Amino acid sequence: MPDVLDASPYDALLLLSFGGPEGPDDVVPFLENVTRGRGIPTERLKEVGQHYFLFGGVSPINDQNRALLEALRKDFAEHGLDLPVYWGNRNWAPYLTDTLREMVRDGHRRILVLATSAYASYSGCRQYRENLADALAALEAEGLELPKIDKLRHYFNHPGFVEPMIDGVLESLADLPEDVRAGAHIAFTTHSIPTAAADASGPVEDHGDGGAYVRQHLDVAHLIADAVRERTGLELPWQLVYQSRSGAPHIPWLEPDICDHLEERKAAGVSAVVMAPIGFVSDHMEVLYDLDTEAKAKAQELGLPVRRSATVGADPRFAAAVRDLVLERAGLERGQEVTPCALGALGASHQLCPVGCCPSRAPRPAAAGADSPYA
Repeated sequence: MPDVLDASPYDALLLLSFGGPEGPDDVVPFLENVTRGRGIPTERLKEVGQHYFLFGGVSPINDQNRALLEALRKDFAEHGLDLPVYWGNRNWAPYLTDTLREMVRDGHRRILVLATSAYASYSGCRQYRENLADALAALEAEGLELPKIDKLRHYFNHPGFVEPMIDGVLESLADLPEDVRAGAHIAFTTHSIPTAAADASGPVEDHGDGGAYVRQHLDVAHLIADAVRERTGLELPWQLVYQSRSGAPHIPWLEPDICDHLEERKAAGVSAVVMAPIGFVSDHMEVLYDLDTEAKAKAQELGLPVRRSATVGADPRFAAAVRDLVLERAGLERGQEVTPCALGALGASHQLCPVGCCPSRAPRPAAAGADSPYA
């Protein structure tokens, strides 16, 4: 029997994700949830939803969250961590408010939250915290006793997140034809966001020049590129590039786009490209369509050999990293001295989002932070 690990004062973990449609009839209602308040016509949503319809109207993200949920439960049980794990989504069933209600009715009062976004940004952190505040407000209106909620810190540079991505890049390199491998380029990809949102990401002291969002991705890219050099002897050039832009054309977003980047690399004489989606926890729609479909089609048009490396998904090392993050936060809550585990130059992220962290244009209440109305 494993030793019993102490997660107190916490009594449950909530896996919080974006959500996605699970059939053709779900696509437009799902997109209505995602774009609520923007006044986008249904016909336009049907156009946007074509990416989903190419895959039968099913996003892979829910199945991947089910796999991660099982990986976490398995890891916790094998290591003696008695902490039930629940799952809720921002935009599709199981909805966050419904899951939180279930947790409260099950008697949980100190809840940790794992968001399926590793980096600092409004959409990757604060918006989840706003969703948590909305859910708590709904439960309060129902007369339920509210739990205290804390969010696990950003884990972009935790070894359990980085090591699987290193292995993915190495496997993709090995899969390239031998005659192009030594001249390959690594394109580290992440979701493009408006430059204004990037500049304002992270705590106030990190704002400017891409903010914490760009800085954190660059730190991970350096870690992976260094590991590739150490393990293969290849000094491969690399660049952080972006994908999945969805905003109005007149608003500046982070660039270059991956397809433009492939054209540039081909023109520069690069022999092959490994696309490494370091900004994504799992292979959801942005990976399946924007990389595996659109970018690979562009590469084929250019005659440029490409491989796409694996995301972390439900890798056992990631599940172990979550266990480590839980025990780290629990120890700190109990007043113990804890050394957070982190690689790279930036060190471990803050445990509590400070006031002014990843602000939005229209401030809303956000839970699990220094400015939370539900502290």
